[in-house]
Amino acid sequence: LQTMSGNEHDWLALKPQEPSPSQCCGSGCKPCIYDVYEKELAQWERAKAKQDKSLLLENKEQSNNSELNPDTFTAFNISSVEQLTEDTYQYKFELPGNSSLRLSLGQHIVLRGVVNGLEVQRAYTPISPGNAEGYFEVLMKCYEAGLMSQYIKTWKKGDTVFWRGPFGGFPYRPNKHGELLMLASGTGLAPMLPILQSITYDEEDETFVTLVGCFCTFDKIYLKSLLQDLARYWNIRIFYVLSQETSLEKLPWSYQENTYTGRLNEDLLKMIINSCRRKPFVLICGSSAFNEDMSRYLKAAGIEENSCFVF
Repeated sequence: LQTMSGNEHDWLALKPQEPSPSQCCGSGCKPCIYDVYEKELAQWERAKAKQDKSLLLENKEQSNNSELNPDTFTAFNISSVEQLTEDTYQYKFELPGNSSLRLSLGQHIVLRGVVNGLEVQRAYTPISPGNAEGYFEVLMKCYEAGLMSQYIKTWKKGDTVFWRGPFGGFPYRPNKHGELLMLASGTGLAPMLPILQSITYDEEDETFVTLVGCFCTFDKIYLKSLLQDLARYWNIRIFYVLSQETSLEKLPWSYQENTYTGRLNEDLLKMIINSCRRKPFVLICGSSAFNEDMSRYLKAAGIEENSCFVF
């Protein structure tokens, strides 16, 4: 009888733990962390029924090869940390050899962090081109009270971080849409960049793009030099909407004609839509409040839901 309870105890120790709500990033990943748990639980139940612990190994082996995987977390090393604004950082992660993440456009990956013993997961979109070799880069904003932010703020070059994915993404095809209208607030710029870069890299792709970047102030605009380079292409226009700037006089003159102060409201969005060269397909990424506002304004401007994609 004693060995039986000892054995039971061993199996219980191996039983997968049900995820807590903080572990779900809420981005609709397939598989979600709850799907992974269901799969591991079923595997554990099969192994326990057969009293064969080797059946539990099949999902553990994947995390040793350094390839991104949707089911298991893989370790990646931080190769550089760059502060972009007071609360936003750009992190570069090493990929072994000259491998690439091979992400589709606008796909996100999920980060796992442990803060005060609590596991947290959040989704981020790499801003590096999907075919970048040997590295990938992620733009991250740290919030004063954010759990994940507390973890991210401790990162240094050489640290190891765990990611899984990829998930989601916008099924972009060259020349499928006459014009893309991108509405991005803050780090919502991230999923737009790989799409913009793929359009400018491809000489055959003649899609027009109008990017509207919403930031608090001029100083908070990320990656200015990259955006300025993109704006030089014949088919790319970039507007900035700065909610906390009151006048354009202090801005460099190259920004003055394509920058608006205040918030991106219904009237300004209508004006931008009317200035599009073709009927736009709209991509939206920002806070949930921003996404809801934009969807409402677009509806008022006569843009149907099937002509929008929200990241």
